Amino acid sequence: MIYLKLKKLFAGTLIATAFGLAASSAQADLKIGAVVFANDPMGEEIVQGTEKAVADINASGGIRGEKLTLMVDDAACDPKKAVTVAESMASKGAVFVAGHLCSGSSIAASEVYKREGILQISPASTSPILTDRGFDNVYRVCGRDDQQGALAGNYLADNFGDKKIAVVHDKRVYSRGLADATKAQLNRRGVNETLYDTIDPHQTDYSALVAKLKQMKIDVLYYGGHAPEAGLILQQLHAQGKSIQLISGDALAGEEFWTVAGSTGEGTLVTFGPDPRKNPAAADVVESFRNAGYEPEGYTLYGYAAIQVWAQAARKASSLAIDDITAVLNNNIFKTVLGDLTFNSKGDIEQSAYIWYEWSNGKLTEK
Repeated sequence: MIYLKLKKLFAGTLIATAFGLAASSAQADLKIGAVVFANDPMGEEIVQGTEKAVADINASGGIRGEKLTLMVDDAACDPKKAVTVAESMASKGAVFVAGHLCSGSSIAASEVYKREGILQISPASTSPILTDRGFDNVYRVCGRDDQQGALAGNYLADNFGDKKIAVVHDKRVYSRGLADATKAQLNRRGVNETLYDTIDPHQTDYSALVAKLKQMKIDVLYYGGHAPEAGLILQQLHAQGKSIQLISGDALAGEEFWTVAGSTGEGTLVTFGPDPRKNPAAADVVESFRNAGYEPEGYTLYGYAAIQVWAQAARKASSLAIDDITAVLNNNIFKTVLGDLTFNSKGDIEQSAYIWYEWSNGKLTEK
């Protein structure tokens, strides 16, 4: 169902959501974008969040009296395609883009957005590289991988310092950054991993890695990567009679992980942001989603918040000029579904970004 909706959306079919907003609308005046990855459920979450935010903004009068058009596109977590999508957004007149989903795509696209004077606020790209380059048009409402890595490295050192630890990633920008940040903190704590290795994403057979983990008697695996590969690795370990403690980052916080891993995912630990659904500031939005039959889990409210921040900045600036909006972004508190947000000089949020969760009986709960 998730993938079907996204495929229709990217094929150009207008999809009426439960909130009465199509993916594009000829009546709207201001064009903004949301760029995701169609083959990742997190993409659907961000689409839902951004659509709802635009619908709510339009219902309240729009921005400076103008309604919004939301243009949704798929960068496929591919940096080359991300550049093409970014150029398309610019050519269509987007004044702001909530995206991209994947770090590699966001980093590549940011070059285009900077050149074209388009503000970019990512709901989900966590690579430090995105904001460390000093671009004045790039922000995010999520945390950074070095924050996740510090938390994970300390946890590994505190709880598995005397065990055999493997650190593995799938070579993508997000994945490598997360794994390397965790390894660095673990090593700073005086603990060395037994195995550091990589896999290729989008495969179905991870028997080579499974054999290494078994042969080296690994007790805990820190995996930097995405849910499908993590679930398959656990399934294949289980089939070989090997149980292991899996620890990973925010990409394993959605339903897809349990769908693939099933009961082999029991006890998996994940770093992710505090659940915004519990935030009193999000209560009305969450209720509206649920009344429409959609549970706003994962990155749904992050997508909503990215547009929320831009809209508040544009209203306060009384301008759509990027310099005016970034001046507001750099010097104000924003009331969002994620709570109050402020940004540092890099464009990162200054609020605490990560806590621990555990998968149990098919549900992700705070640890």
